[in-house]
Amino acid sequence: MKIKKAILPVAGFGTRFLPVTKSQPKEMLPIVDKPIIQYLVEEAVAAGIEEIVFVTGRGKRAIEDHFDHSFELEYNLVEKAKHDRLAEIYKLPRLAKFAFVRQLKPIGDGDAVLRARHLIGDEPCAVLFGDDLVDSEVPCIGQLIKTFEKYGDSVIALERVPKKDVSKFGVVDSVKVNDKTYEIKDIVEKPPVEKAPSDLTIVGKYVITPDVFEELEKIKPGRDGEVRLADALKNVLTRKPVYGYEFDGTRHDCGSKLGFLKATVHYALKRKEFNGDFKDYLKGLNLE
Repeated sequence: MKIKKAILPVAGFGTRFLPVTKSQPKEMLPIVDKPIIQYLVEEAVAAGIEEIVFVTGRGKRAIEDHFDHSFELEYNLVEKAKHDRLAEIYKLPRLAKFAFVRQLKPIGDGDAVLRARHLIGDEPCAVLFGDDLVDSEVPCIGQLIKTFEKYGDSVIALERVPKKDVSKFGVVDSVKVNDKTYEIKDIVEKPPVEKAPSDLTIVGKYVITPDVFEELEKIKPGRDGEVRLADALKNVLTRKPVYGYEFDGTRHDCGSKLGFLKATVHYALKRKEFNGDFKDYLKGLNLE
């Protein structure tokens, strides 16, 4: 079955970026001149996604507005003959079919995904979380979709990190299937370095099958009061395969300030307009 729908959970508070996220969604912070969320939507669309469900919360209206028409702005750009700018904003509502649902309480990423179930139906779908941008020739979620089409089961994006950093992530215990694909045997959330089963960590991109929704319906909140997508996947893999794919590309963790800054520089240097003066500026910085 083709993957045509994606869920983008964007209901979090973005507390690591306060005070700016008090009044602006973290997902709308700009990487150069595009908000983080637009990069994720474009990744999904480039991978063949046609319908996108945003799971939002209070104070996230700017995301909906970003992917809506703005008649006054479009008219102004037409009047001023700024056709290149007009083309940029004109395409946004046409990238995909968009739907918006709300997570009423911030009780975990699994609950956020579950809020979209009625719009997904009994289909497999993609899930992309807002913290992870991956710059790659083939869209990262597209790499996972290709793996799903081969095996027919849920797929998790994996990245190998230095062993000393594994305690920051969800880590998988797995068996290698081929060069990039692993069958996952267990998921351990932020283990101590000495107890980590591997150095393969989970990145916030998934393809999930309908049985993951079934587990999310049944699962009870953990000690922190939250329903976790990882826990639902752990339940699924006890009775059927769940795969991991070590994607090709450069990942940026835009959920941290350092990762956000690195992503800004990375994407700026990919643009011709900044690859001269901006690169020279960076080279000339005295960082002593």
